[in-house]
Amino acid sequence: MSTVPANAVPAAPAPATPRGRVTFPRVLRSEWTKLWSLRSTRWSLLAAFVAMVALGPAIAAVRMSRWSHLSVRDRIAYDAIDNGVGGYHLAQLAIGVLGVLVISAEYSTGMIRSSMMAVPRRLPVLGAKLAVYAVVSFVLMLVATVISFFAVEAIVRGHHVQRAIGDPRALRAVVGTALFLTVLGAMALGLGALTRNTAGGIATLVGLLFVLPGITALLPSATADAISPYLPLNAGFPVTTSTFENPHHLSPWGGFGMFCAYAAVLVLAAAVQLRRRDA
Repeated sequence: MSTVPANAVPAAPAPATPRGRVTFPRVLRSEWTKLWSLRSTRWSLLAAFVAMVALGPAIAAVRMSRWSHLSVRDRIAYDAIDNGVGGYHLAQLAIGVLGVLVISAEYSTGMIRSSMMAVPRRLPVLGAKLAVYAVVSFVLMLVATVISFFAVEAIVRGHHVQRAIGDPRALRAVVGTALFLTVLGAMALGLGALTRNTAGGIATLVGLLFVLPGITALLPSATADAISPYLPLNAGFPVTTSTFENPHHLSPWGGFGMFCAYAAVLVLAAAVQLRRRDA
């Protein structure tokens, strides 16, 4: 029978394996991975990119092929800048739907619980989702808008109605379109976080942005003209255009500021709900 010497020093316990700290860059990396793991991400972004790139040049090609048949008034009214960025009318649907899906998909699968267990403070998850989606949306839409703009200018050059990118209104419309779509995506993400449901988030987005202006148009003209410029979509769109058919609108950057405020309110409400309610 062996005995332990009295002066023997007990062995120190093995050090515990250090756990990685939760840092915002790591949360960002996680959200980047989750964004691209969604099959809908690739399809939605591809749809938005194709719509942004193809719609403007397609309309320009048709318009130029019928140029000799257009009235003098229509020729004077033609604006190559607006035509060049016109693809946002379709792209906004794909960007908005994906914005809702970015967070509602996690609620539908239950993955959001794992995210909140990994990041107990919760708000970094929402902030990282917002940052990742905003950067992806802005870069992709800016590239698509630039391609569309220069493609349209090349198509209309033969009729001498092209516009240079150095034109202040042209540069503002190109960059403003990418910014508009980015903030629209943030607004949709906020709605997805608030509703926690894909169908509910998309329905609310469509109602807020597209149905509400139609309902407002049914009001008496004086009332409609007073309310319409302050609706979310109507406030945001002036930054994407160089000409205005309706005189009742906000200034491009003033309206865009209000559009950003709408998005900020939705994201802030989502943040408050995230802190107060269980996933």
